[in-house]
Amino acid sequence: MLLADLVIDTFGADGGIVGVVRNGVGLGTVIAVVCSWQRNRSILWAILAGMLSWLYVLYFALTRRPDEVHGFQAADPGSRDLRA
Repeated sequence: MLLADLVIDTFGADGGIVGVVRNGVGLGTVIAVVCSWQRNRSILWAILAGMLSWLYVLYFALTRRPDEVHGFQAADPGSRDLRA
């Protein structure tokens, strides 16, 4: 569904079929691109992950590293944590 047109047939008020066209990027595509960017910092890998959509999300979930579990990068012990 990556930037594709999706036609859905619905019933109109008069009982006829009305075609509805939606454009957009699916939720799986967005999650895949964000996960890929977080891990690789590469536009090409992010585009490829977006094309794979939920398959990449599943791959990412099964192969994530310990520093990716909570979504925060490990801070330097000497630095101040501004989240506190």
